[in-house]
Amino acid sequence: MNIEMNTVRLLGAAQLLVIVGGLITERLLASAVGSGSISDILVNISENLNRIRISNLAALAIQSTAMVVMGVLYYFVFSQEYKIIALVALGFFLAAAITFAVSKIGAFALIPLSQEFVEAGAPEPSYFQKLGNFFYYGFDRQGWDIQMLFMTLGLLLVQYLFYISGYIPRALSIWGLVAICLLLIPTLLQLYDRDFLPAAQILAIPYAPY
Repeated sequence: MNIEMNTVRLLGAAQLLVIVGGLITERLLASAVGSGSISDILVNISENLNRIRISNLAALAIQSTAMVVMGVLYYFVFSQEYKIIALVALGFFLAAAITFAVSKIGAFALIPLSQEFVEAGAPEPSYFQKLGNFFYYGFDRQGWDIQMLFMTLGLLLVQYLFYISGYIPRALSIWGLVAICLLLIPTLLQLYDRDFLPAAQILAIPYAPY
């Protein structure tokens, strides 16, 4: 199968946007949220409203869109010969984009909540902390973890298609399969318990250079 160079370039650009966009938006979010208790997080957000707004808008405009474009382009590349698998992979990418976009509702909700929390004198304990926990950990962070699962499953199918199609050197496709399988482990562990995340992230290292 001959693949147009423009398609290859668009696919590469979409993948870079997903990765680079994710790094930028997560870094902005982390700098706005800070660390500490949920009360500290709410205060930090109230002091860094522009950062969290930019992070949320960039996540929706760049990252979610790039996920959809990447999934559609992969489907275009593989659908003629491997339509069913390509369609399932597209479904995973679309599910990742939708889940990620929906999770940003939690991050957006933290903006007025943090302002009201500070205006109320940062009372503790109060319903502000319960809502903050729900919106940040239960909605935004959990949504991130779920979209990572969908994305990883989609990439796993894509690497399998690369392996059986021979579109890229076999050694690269094997590397991709192994790297994605290793990436799937911390993805599942952080869905089970986010306390596993720091230790498990080392398993994602082989995917970075790939």
